[in-house]
Amino acid sequence: MEQGPTSLRRATTRGHLPGVRAGVLEADLLRALEGREIEVLFQPQFSCVTGALTGAEALARWRHPTLGPIGARDLFAVAERAALVAPLSRHVVARALEDAATWPANLTLSLNITPEELGDPRFAADFAALIGQSDIAPQRLMLEITEDLLLRNLAQAASALKALRGLGFRTALDDFGAGFCNFRYLRELPLDALKLDKAMVEGVPADATALAVLRAIIALARALGLAVYAEGIEDEIQRAAITAEGCDYWQGFLRAQPMPSEQVLALSRTARGMGHG
Repeated sequence: MEQGPTSLRRATTRGHLPGVRAGVLEADLLRALEGREIEVLFQPQFSCVTGALTGAEALARWRHPTLGPIGARDLFAVAERAALVAPLSRHVVARALEDAATWPANLTLSLNITPEELGDPRFAADFAALIGQSDIAPQRLMLEITEDLLLRNLAQAASALKALRGLGFRTALDDFGAGFCNFRYLRELPLDALKLDKAMVEGVPADATALAVLRAIIALARALGLAVYAEGIEDEIQRAAITAEGCDYWQGFLRAQPMPSEQVLALSRTARGMGHG
């Protein structure tokens, strides 16, 4: 999950936005959902080997009329207090699917799954039904989950992911390296990919210890048959290093900020086998 103010992820705190009464903000969010005011931006993802655009991760942002842009950490914190996490997540997924339906068929769409969703026994069936109403094949979707989600109910998460993978969806363990790096998850979850947190590429390649850890994780992923994504790539040295070590895909501000769907389309026309630039 890409770091930054617009990252579609669950809040890690339940704090209020400073200077704003919670009840007012929650009422504003309800109106924003009804008025389709929650935006979805996309963080492009690139092939390490060819430089081609391969897909994008959906990111949420709320342009509040008086507070300005509100990133998803705060956005989902407000939604949790207002018991609106499920409607908010459905809204974001629906808008992302609507936008990505216009992309070339070779581009994938990554969607973040909240703990509330994955903890619901009906989630897999409901999600499959939602996707069935779109024009996107399940094989083009990557469902991303984070450790904080798994800590709540690993058995339920594994069951839901197994059901979704059986329908053709791909799955990724997101922010790997940001938390405890519990290797039990790699044994018990049906996964297709690891997404390395920005912290896992900081200092690479100059920091010998950081480089050794990166190599070990990539080797582990290879042994398990998992694709490896690196998040938060901000300079060419990092990009070259992860490519040399065998990483498959990357995303980060080096080449693209989060952008609207139409810019993803424009980028898809220019980012085809662009090499390592």
